[in-house]
Order: sequence, then C-alpha cells, then structure tokens
Amino acid sequence: MSTAHDVWDRLEELPDYGLVALFVVAIWLLLSLLAALVGGPQAPNLAAGFVGSVTVLIGAFALLTLALNLQWGYTGLFNIGVAGFMAVGAYTTAVLTAPTDPAAGAVPGFGLPLAVGLVGGMVMAAVVGALAALPALRLRADYLAIVTVALSEIIRLFVNWNGVEQLAVAGVEFGTGGATGISFESPSGIVAGVVNGPLGPLVAAAEGLGISGPNVVNFAYGLVLLALVVGSYWVLSRLVNSPFGRVLKAIREDEQVTQSLGKDTRLFKIKAFMIGCALMGLAGALFRGSAGYISPAQFRPGITFYVFAALIIGGAGSNTGSILGAATFSALLFYLPARLGEFFPNVGGQAPGNIVEAVGALGALDVGPLVAYTVANISTLRFVLIGVVLIYIIQRRPLGLLGHRNEPAASVDLGRPRAADGGGDDE
Repeated sequence: MSTAHDVWDRLEELPDYGLVALFVVAIWLLLSLLAALVGGPQAPNLAAGFVGSVTVLIGAFALLTLALNLQWGYTGLFNIGVAGFMAVGAYTTAVLTAPTDPAAGAVPGFGLPLAVGLVGGMVMAAVVGALAALPALRLRADYLAIVTVALSEIIRLFVNWNGVEQLAVAGVEFGTGGATGISFESPSGIVAGVVNGPLGPLVAAAEGLGISGPNVVNFAYGLVLLALVVGSYWVLSRLVNSPFGRVLKAIREDEQVTQSLGKDTRLFKIKAFMIGCALMGLAGALFRGSAGYISPAQFRPGITFYVFAALIIGGAGSNTGSILGAATFSALLFYLPARLGEFFPNVGGQAPGNIVEAVGALGALDVGPLVAYTVANISTLRFVLIGVVLIYIIQRRPLGLLGHRNEPAASVDLGRPRAADGGGDDE
C-alpha cells in the first residue's frame, strides 16, 4: 500500500470531529506558511488576514453544503436554486433589521434586533421553500432542478425590481433597495463590538504582535460561523439518525418502496426541503450580509454551482464529508489560488499576452511561458481548476472524499454475519 493510502486510512480512523478539526487547522497552517514566505515584517498580520478570511469562507460554505446535503444527499431532492433561498433569508433579515429612520437615500426597515431578523429570514426561506416544493415535488428530479433554478432567478429579479425598491404599507415604509441594495445591522459589527469591548485585552495583545484589530474581528466572525456549523452539524446528525431521517434516506434509495410501507413521502420531502432552505437563508444573511449590506448582484446562480462542487468533493450523504468538501473547495480551490496569483505573479518569467502564445512555447519544450501565464491568470483559471478537480473526483472517487460513509436507511446492520461469527453458510 502506498504512503498516501496509508496516511488516508489513518486519517479515516479519526472520529468525525477530529478529522474536521485537523483538516481546518492544516489549512490555517498552510496559509500561515504562505504569509511567512511573502509577508516579510508584515507576516503575522498577513497570516491573520488569510486565516480570518478563509475561516469565514469555510463556515459559510459549510452551512450551505450541510443544507444542500440534507436535501440532495439524504433525500435526493435536486435543488439548484440555493442562491435564491439565500437571497430570501438575507433580504428578510435586512428588511426586518434596517433602521426605521435611515440616513438620506437609504431604505428604511422595521428596526428589529438582528436575532429576530435572522430567525425571520430562516422562517421566510422555509416558507418560500415549502411553496416551491408543493407543486415541484410532483415532478421528476430534472424538472425539480429547472423549477428551483427558475425560482432563484425570479427571486433575484424581484428584489432588483424598482417596484419594491421602497414602498409603504399601512404607513410603514420599507423595501429591498432595488439594484442599489439595502443596508442593515451588520452581523460582523456585532462581533466587532464584543471583540473590541469585553475582549479588548486580546485585541491589544494581538496588536502587540503586529496583527490589526480588523483582522482579529474577521477571525472572530469566522469562529462564530464555525460554531454555527458545529451546532447545525449536531442538529442534522440527530435528525438524519432519527426515524424521520431514516425515511428520508429510504426516499433517496427508492421512493416507491417507501410509499408502499405507508409513508407519506411528499410530506417528508417538503419538511426536508424547508429545513434545508431555512439553513440556506441563515447562511445568506450571515455570509453575503456580513458587512451589513446586500444587493441582488450577490445572489447570482454561480454560488449554487460552488455549493454543489463542495458537496460533490466531500461526498453526498455524509455530513462530515459536506464540511470537508466545503473546506477543500473554499480554501484550496477558491481562496488559495487567488492569493498565489496575487503574490507570485512572475513565476516562470514574463507572462505571454494570451493562451495561444503560452501553449505555443511548448513546441520548443519551454514550459516557462505556460507556467507564467497560468500563475498570472490563476484567479480566472481557478474555475478551470475546479472543473478538473470535479472530473478527477467523479472518475477516481465518484462517492467523494467521504461519500463511502453514506448512511443506509436501515436502523440495524444488514450485513450478513460470517460463519465464524455464528452465521451459517449458504447451501
């Protein structure tokens, strides 16, 4: 057995929380090493910036991937309207928490506390998910996908419509802000208040090490998102291992057989869809609205592709795989390539003006121009890298990194006992 396989087998022996924690810490160390290589005297602050930003990305994508895993990985519901449900949660939170007397030119809201707004966003995302699921779940998986992506675009175009930019109902003014967006109470601002207030001595100690206060706040916000991931993971794990969750897995395996056992599969699918949409709404408010501002441009369909890529990499049907896939995608395929292109723009020499010149140099056995062109344009080419990784995963590990941990619908082990364990041989 190769060394790589031996290491992977040892890692798989770790408990789920240990495997995830080790993976996240390894990403932090990798980014800290990159900062040490390129940061010089600013290396500590640069490392804190890298680690804080990637922690926020991991937390946000992990929430979204866990939500999609409940729908697709456990129930078999093909939802490619993730961005739309994120928008519902984010805009509901914004409208509920925006100040009633905003600055000139801003859109007023209801002025409620952020906690109320987040709960309201989750509830509204779940309600919209239920309204979408009622007619759509009569359709086959491919048609359900079309319905959800169409709904996502309808939601984005609706909040962009100037007809709801600002309106008044019963004397109360509110709106979505249209194309210019809407400002509301910043989730990261609340974390900043705690960090700079009760935790002020820690900020002072970090500044003594050369780490700026904003980077400390960003890292703290990322830790808050990771705490939400832990809570969501625990709740979803309890859910999918309950009788309700076993029905969801049975629907995934064979819906007709599940119906024949007397289960109302449509009701179970609607409930699973609503729970997943609620979590997507929460992620939309905390991720896209972290700075206290959202606009329609932040909820384009591309983010749905990102979440699906993370789930495919990690393995559908595994909550642990969902988090590992989210960390792999957001840190190693999305964030790290952009930083490499930023700090190593001249690797391989001067970059050619186009890909034709870069590839043409291979005829003279000169790989320098291709390397230089790739690194100089890696922020764009990282999407090609994502595609290459997905192709590799599908071909070599079609179940994903941890998809082999896909949980069966049965509540007991259905494996046939060996003869040595007391089982009889087939005759």
